[in-house]
Amino acid sequence: MELGLLYSGGKDSTLAALVLERFYDITLVTAHFGVTDEWEHAREAADATDFAFAEIELDQDVAEEAVDLMREDGYPRNGIQHVHEHALEAVADEGFDAIADGTRRDDRVPTVSRAQAQSLEDRHDVDYLSPLSGFGRRAVDRLVNAELDVQVGPSEEIPRADYEAELRALLAEEHGEEAIREVFPDHDQTYVHGLRE
Repeated sequence: MELGLLYSGGKDSTLAALVLERFYDITLVTAHFGVTDEWEHAREAADATDFAFAEIELDQDVAEEAVDLMREDGYPRNGIQHVHEHALEAVADEGFDAIADGTRRDDRVPTVSRAQAQSLEDRHDVDYLSPLSGFGRRAVDRLVNAELDVQVGPSEEIPRADYEAELRALLAEEHGEEAIREVFPDHDQTYVHGLRE
């Protein structure tokens, strides 16, 4: 069965692919808005881990709506959630038998509720999988340390193909660099360089 896994090039989505690869023919799918070329880093991570790769361009209006939400809220949660839901819909439209993401049990954003998952499955005739939903951060970190070569650092220094890089760029373009600091808390990101030997 063919599975499209929403992919950022980070540890969670890469670990999700490793968990599922025994059961599915996996394509790592990076969804982007075409705002930056950061998504190319996901292609490099996919190549380094020997998974098939695809990219899809999302609706620019969704990015603008997300930036407006983040600016109004003063934090990124609802904007990122809005983009994640749109991205899952877009991957589901690609004709896979199943779709997945790297959301974990402890994630505050993005999340997919049971009702959202069932709706996605029913409307697109796909299976939605969240293979890390039973894993807490510590368990994920232990598995990642055992299996993946990962770079960790501040968001602005780590190459990422997730929504955050493009949303930061749009936020700065529309509201200035200070808006990024007002909306996004300092936090670390990860970038996968390959599998551990």
